[in-house]
Amino acid sequence: MQDDADSIQELLQRIQLEPLEVNLFRGQSRDLGYSRVFGGQVLCQAVLAASATVEDRLMHSLHAYFLRAGDPFAPIVYDVDRNRDGHSFTARRVVAIQHGQPIFTMSASFQVKEVGLEHQFAAPDVPDPDDIGPPEPLAADGLSTLPGNIRCWINRFGPFEFRRVGSYDAVNPQPQVPCQQIWFRLHGDLPEDPVLHRALLAYVSDFHLVGTATLAHGISPLDDKLVMASLDHAMWFHRDCRLDDWLLYACDSPSTSGGRGLSRGMIYNREGTLIASTAQEGVIRVRKEIKRKEKE
Repeated sequence: MQDDADSIQELLQRIQLEPLEVNLFRGQSRDLGYSRVFGGQVLCQAVLAASATVEDRLMHSLHAYFLRAGDPFAPIVYDVDRNRDGHSFTARRVVAIQHGQPIFTMSASFQVKEVGLEHQFAAPDVPDPDDIGPPEPLAADGLSTLPGNIRCWINRFGPFEFRRVGSYDAVNPQPQVPCQQIWFRLHGDLPEDPVLHRALLAYVSDFHLVGTATLAHGISPLDDKLVMASLDHAMWFHRDCRLDDWLLYACDSPSTSGGRGLSRGMIYNREGTLIASTAQEGVIRVRKEIKRKEKE
């Protein structure tokens, strides 16, 4: 099993981009157990690609669409279109390409640093992450009932630590209000690079978000009958943050319909400052058991 430093270095190396030509970059992928590229990885690399073409301003919003499942065993090429360089705002569009086809598109906006009006929603009143402690591992008998790819996902050692507020039984879920709060942080230290912190925040924001929509129905994301995939991802960066300190992800899901679920999220630091907001719609389908009649 990797230690914290090795896990972080692996993540940082994995998201690095190789410049191929002006506005053209190549990134590597990794199979996390689902035989497709993790959407947060593509988001993260697209943020880095767009940011590499911008100077003296930071990304404040992104709107992305996942068009095709990414191949985790092939590199991804990121093509950046410099839409506009204005006095205060800069616009970029990124297309991620694999095997000659776009798998992802993102529009992003950057802004010079300004001072202006300030307000925010208050952070939820939840226990401190130090009072929650790390989650209990799933029991062996519970793991044995899950498909192999799910066991791989649960057992893999990652650079992020998550601590859920309140209890949740992923193996035997019950219908509940579609809201959840999860503390998260990166194990170890990161350099003082606001672009890297925003890119990694985009990476981790894809965890747990669309799954919030399943809570109202008592369906576990671990259920192999559940088909769930992100369709899009929107994110607004309100203030600077550090990923190597605890952040709170407060998520809710206002609606599921038509085989889709909508989830929203707000990310706060330990002081209760609103760092970022997210929204995501995903495919949420439950495979039906098909009973075949025996032929006479």
